[in-house]
Amino acid sequence: MAGIELADLSTVYPNGVRAVDHLSLSIADGEFFALLGPSGCGKTTLLRTIAGLEPASSGSVSIGDADVTRVEPGRRRVAMVFQDYALFPHMTVAQNIAYPLRVRRASRASQQEAAERTSAGLGLSELLSRRPGQLSGGQQQRVALARAIAMEADVLLLDEPLSNLDARLRLEARTFLKRLQRELGLTTVFVTHDQAEALALADRIAVMSEGRIRQLGSPKEVFQRPGDTFVANFIGSTPMNLLPGTVSGGLVEVAGARLKPPPGVRLPDGTPVTAGIRPEYLRTSTTEDGMTGTVSIVENLGVTSLVTLECPGEVLVGLTVAEHHEPSVGATVTAVPEPGRLLLYHGETSDLLDEAKVTDA
Repeated sequence: MAGIELADLSTVYPNGVRAVDHLSLSIADGEFFALLGPSGCGKTTLLRTIAGLEPASSGSVSIGDADVTRVEPGRRRVAMVFQDYALFPHMTVAQNIAYPLRVRRASRASQQEAAERTSAGLGLSELLSRRPGQLSGGQQQRVALARAIAMEADVLLLDEPLSNLDARLRLEARTFLKRLQRELGLTTVFVTHDQAEALALADRIAVMSEGRIRQLGSPKEVFQRPGDTFVANFIGSTPMNLLPGTVSGGLVEVAGARLKPPPGVRLPDGTPVTAGIRPEYLRTSTTEDGMTGTVSIVENLGVTSLVTLECPGEVLVGLTVAEHHEPSVGATVTAVPEPGRLLLYHGETSDLLDEAKVTDA
């Protein structure tokens, strides 16, 4: 097993596009690490650079104690699972799993033993004689994982391996991946654009944009205290409310309300800010001052509903309410942030103004 160290790494394509831009990152031995971001942010290029499939333009890649920046992919002891699984259609499941050992010229007995051992742990023992075209998407995913595990690599790289699965299979596969990674103790780097997958699976998350890391932290840190408005807008199954506000008399005037700023934040009157509050952290009140508006939309999310309020200044505010507690369209509702949940971002830089740490309390 081995950790990964990236030092001032850049990957620039011949057309001048800088896919990875002077990025430095440490991934611990045995860590489940997620690279998260929108399409084109550089996350897959970074993964392929770690694997050696894309050459680093500058900087270095180290795995364990070895600098592998100029080492060929086959000698890096890295296993990769691709988005489309990349299974050989003319080979059986057993042959696909054993292929990395075949390339290393291992004996047929070793190849067969590895295929049987790995497939047993992934519930594939009854499928060894089948070909990929005879398998479901979830079964193909497990074959791709089995092949990666059979390599006995130090690092496992996963390039959006769940994106081709339907919603139910994706949930099952998430649980399976988490358990498998824990059992193997493999250093794992997981690329995804799905923030729910990253939050559910990762020990730490790097949110990327334009080849750089915008925020690095635990799922709890990234969700509860996004470091800037880009991360705040990207993370969350329902979009965070990012509302224009102004400081006045020690309070924040936003959406027709005057709210207390986060503890420790002191700003001069007239300072423009962006107030951030997740819909899940807003509650309705009939006795407290808050953001009062008219219900314009009610969206059913299952056990909750997303309610959109039209507040003064044509500001839209979203909040979630429990099922059977949905207000009627046209009703007047007051939304109040839960204590400590309001975040403030700099009006110009969009950076979080309060850097207090998230605790498990």
